[in-house]
Amino acid sequence: MSAPPSSSSEMQFFSDLVRCGSLSAAARELQVSTAAVSKRLAQLEARLGVPLLHRTTRRISVTAEGETYLQHARRILAEIEAAESELRGTRMEPKGLLRVNATLGFGRMHVAPLIAGFARKHPQVEIQLQLSVNPPPLAEDAFDVCVRFGEPPDARVMARLLAPNRRLLCAAPAYLAKHGTPRQPHELAQHSVIGIRQGDEAYGVWRLRSGKRTETVKVRGHLSTNDGEIAVNWALGGLGIVLRAEWDVARYLRSGRLKEVLENWQAPPADIYAVYPVRHQGAARVRAFVEHLAAHFAKESL
Repeated sequence: MSAPPSSSSEMQFFSDLVRCGSLSAAARELQVSTAAVSKRLAQLEARLGVPLLHRTTRRISVTAEGETYLQHARRILAEIEAAESELRGTRMEPKGLLRVNATLGFGRMHVAPLIAGFARKHPQVEIQLQLSVNPPPLAEDAFDVCVRFGEPPDARVMARLLAPNRRLLCAAPAYLAKHGTPRQPHELAQHSVIGIRQGDEAYGVWRLRSGKRTETVKVRGHLSTNDGEIAVNWALGGLGIVLRAEWDVARYLRSGRLKEVLENWQAPPADIYAVYPVRHQGAARVRAFVEHLAAHFAKESL
């Protein structure tokens, strides 16, 4: 007779199941049948005496009791991982699954090449990169490291500043030649702007500062998108003024394909951070990857 699974393995199973979002997805990741996952979950619920999940054919949702168990499980698993990492010491070779999230344009242009270099240095790390328009909620435990713009508001995560990053107003010379160059923020209301609908930012409102002066401008335009790279391409085509992170437009400003507008006015910065859960700070794969990112951006110049 095989020994019953340990409490820690059951906690890991349940945490993985919730992260996967369905019994079938968990079965694929664990490389077992869906029936085996369902049976193991039923055995866990029977042992604990409470239902942990509501489940349908397509998805699962966590019960109140399941949420309590999940919170304790993740905390305990993190403490086990941190203790083992500390005992193994800093010489431990990074290995295991590393889940990385970044925004579409920046992730494609800057993060993906860095992952390629990291993979060559650490062949025992399996890396999954997902690019998304909006950053995922930090509480969902879907990723180990997220590369984000702007300081994370959640104190429950670790945040490593990778690089400062201004947000600049810019437009193509052809647009400015045809429509004129705004000299004061309020003049932006008479211009066609290219809107970017991302995250929780107020759409159509730009907040600018020059010294102690601040102005909030309501802008309008016929074009908007949730993809910053598309917005920049529209600006390159002379279709309007765009507000975009310096890392995304620096090469076009150097080449003259875009010109900065209202240079003495600054929008709130979009500094670049590596964000990861506190419980992962002892994981060698996370530490090594964050250090890899930080070393690159420290020597990279715009």
